[in-house]
Amino acid sequence: MPVNLVSSTPPTALAVDLGSHTAGVWAAHRGTVSGPCGDALASRGSLMRRGRVVDADGCINLLTQLIRRYGDPVPPGGVVAACRPVQAGEPEQAAMRHVLESVFEPRRLVFIDTVRAAAIGSGAAAGTLLVADLGAELTETALLDHGRVVAARRAEVGTRDLSRGATLELITDVVGRHLDQLRGSPAGPGLAPAMARGMLLVGDGAVHPGLSAALSAALRLRVHRAAAPRTAALNGAGLAAMSLLRHPAARARPA
Repeated sequence: MPVNLVSSTPPTALAVDLGSHTAGVWAAHRGTVSGPCGDALASRGSLMRRGRVVDADGCINLLTQLIRRYGDPVPPGGVVAACRPVQAGEPEQAAMRHVLESVFEPRRLVFIDTVRAAAIGSGAAAGTLLVADLGAELTETALLDHGRVVAARRAEVGTRDLSRGATLELITDVVGRHLDQLRGSPAGPGLAPAMARGMLLVGDGAVHPGLSAALSAALRLRVHRAAAPRTAALNGAGLAAMSLLRHPAARARPA
């Protein structure tokens, strides 16, 4: 059951990023709170695995505990923008929707691709952009056009695999294969100008020692790390939620 919720205050803009390593919540005028939801919870198992909810009750409890940290209660009836992996299927989204609706009781819940949210949060959404989100258990590569995802690929490989004996080449090979697939897609013509601009690197892998340099060398392109790579997606989702509250027409469209 939702806790720490009151109904006498105006609707709140909220953003949620349920990653395979960390869950983060951003609330307008309240800031960001986060906590572990992956292998750090080994005593009871991971709550998320490869971008999918595997323990809905555990995720509900974690998010409930996180919002208790706010001095001001989070009211129901807000607008929630939730990050999702690219190519997320309806079962994955339904499981996440259940978790978010149980905790926040939102008036409006929208999903936004994590790569898109990261571009917005990094202030880099204008023009064509190549984004690589290197998470704990997922690698996502996407081509964006003015903040819209026009083509994307994902693989169930991430920085956690590096701690289990995998090498940097595993991830660089995955991203390279993604680029080959994007090049052969209908969106392929837009890839060249995006690559000339360089690749925006976000997620846990952006702060992994040597990974950005290995990607740049293997792919022969410039790699730019976001200023706040671990929170770029959550910040971008927060901006999307604020926009939904400010502009009534935007509330009728998915983020």
